[in-house]
Amino acid sequence: MDRPDLDFEVHEGGSLRMLAAIAERCNAVEECYEFMLAYAAQGLPTDHGSESGRRIREFLGRAVDAVTALIESCTIAAEREEGEPAAPHQPFMAVLDRDARHSLAALELVLAQPSISSQLVDNLNASIHLRALLTDLFLLGEIAGARRTPSMPVVATSG
Repeated sequence: MDRPDLDFEVHEGGSLRMLAAIAERCNAVEECYEFMLAYAAQGLPTDHGSESGRRIREFLGRAVDAVTALIESCTIAAEREEGEPAAPHQPFMAVLDRDARHSLAALELVLAQPSISSQLVDNLNASIHLRALLTDLFLLGEIAGARRTPSMPVVATSG
């Protein structure tokens, strides 16, 4: 399974590339979550017969793909670093993997339903698993963003 977007190197800069690749998947999950909040507020009894009903399945499908890729990323990162000195992010990758697997199970369960109501989506929104995954992704996004931004020198001012 050689996917270029999952090809991480475990030397200088490898952690940054890994974090950036993982953080990119955050967008699909975040967008899905935001759409689910709006969908839940509509009070729809089913996803059939409405534009937002059609779109909920699209958003859920993209989130499933993103979370599946996250799990693959965690697996690849763990395999590449086996036998290497523990990197600071390695223990967190195990947390991310667990939260992603739990979220994936919930997302796939909802997506497999013949009808997706606003109430069902509201319950998915409230899932502690999905919220934990989003929090993990926000944390990694901040770390990746901080590492991509050059450090600004501190300028002392006299006053």
